[in-house]
Amino acid sequence: MATVLVTGANRGLGLEFVRQYAAAGWDIIACARRPEAATELAALAQASGGRIAVEALDVADHASVDAAARRLDGRAIDVLLLNAGTMGGGSRAGTGYPTSRFGAVNYEDWDTIFRVNVAGPMKVTEAFVAHVARSAQKKCVAISSIVGSIASIRSGGLYAYRGSKAALNAVMKSLAIDLARSHGIVVATVHPGFVRTDMGGPRADLDPPESVAGVIRVIDGLDASKAGRFWRYDGSELPW
Repeated sequence: MATVLVTGANRGLGLEFVRQYAAAGWDIIACARRPEAATELAALAQASGGRIAVEALDVADHASVDAAARRLDGRAIDVLLLNAGTMGGGSRAGTGYPTSRFGAVNYEDWDTIFRVNVAGPMKVTEAFVAHVARSAQKKCVAISSIVGSIASIRSGGLYAYRGSKAALNAVMKSLAIDLARSHGIVVATVHPGFVRTDMGGPRADLDPPESVAGVIRVIDGLDASKAGRFWRYDGSELPW
């Protein structure tokens, strides 16, 4: 059976990815910063009959990433799903994103956002590239956002989050080129839509099950011809 590793699996989209992949019969390595506090994830794992394994992994802590990769040494990972992300402290939907307004930017917050959203996926990919390379499917997918599409920008603001997602898109595009050559790995980036989670807020367009089902369909359909491109959860392509 195929295996997926999901970062940020303790809530929101990450938790829904675990649910849906488990229902489809996959083995799941569900990663969370603090597994002891991830009660919903723990309940899913307990009921999974061993199909869901919970691992401690903080994408912002490179030692934590390396330790998780060592614990899983020799394991094949078909889909490396880079889901963990942040909008920064105090930047949840509905608050007006106060840390990212022009003239009132919190630059310490920027450091955190870029470490989690850009350096984090890069580090996880470096640490787990051998695990993905030994699998049958060989896929690496980052959850990005349409706000990182420069061609799609129609409003200002969101400087740190928007900038981090544009940077993530550039990193994944480069990885698509390099990892295809070196390991035969298919790399792509997916926008999950505007989803009703802690990050998206209650007025967003989609419920997590609908969004995640769409993203999984996109991942299932990935091949070399679709690598290095930016996809929407509904299967349409987004411009960079």
